[in-house]
Amino acid sequence: MTQFTLLFAAIFGGLAVIFSAFGAHALKKILNEDQLKSFETGVKYQMYHSIVLLIIGFNFNLETSIEKYMVYSFIVGIILFSFSIYGLVISSAKNKKLTFLGPITPLGGLLLVFGWGLLCVSIINMTTT
Repeated sequence: MTQFTLLFAAIFGGLAVIFSAFGAHALKKILNEDQLKSFETGVKYQMYHSIVLLIIGFNFNLETSIEKYMVYSFIVGIILFSFSIYGLVISSAKNKKLTFLGPITPLGGLLLVFGWGLLCVSIINMTTT
């Protein structure tokens, strides 16, 4: 599970750098200021949570159910939150807004919050054992 977590952290971190450069250069020409800010929000949250996955991968055994659900929550949360923002922004810029992605973004955010909650529970469990 540790290798799985670190692999996703590396993939998401690398993609965040690529998407950031893509947004700053290629998308800057086709997005308005609000769209660019939304895209950047997706990139920031993706990078923040990639770093969290790295920290988790290096500091937890990832053997308990809580720890595994924590990792899954962060991974699926990143995909649903950040990637739905990317889809919404790019489709909107091309006047083909993918409105079905709108409700997916808060679901991804909820999973990220759930991951943080499970991280708290894991830390409490570590200090009480």
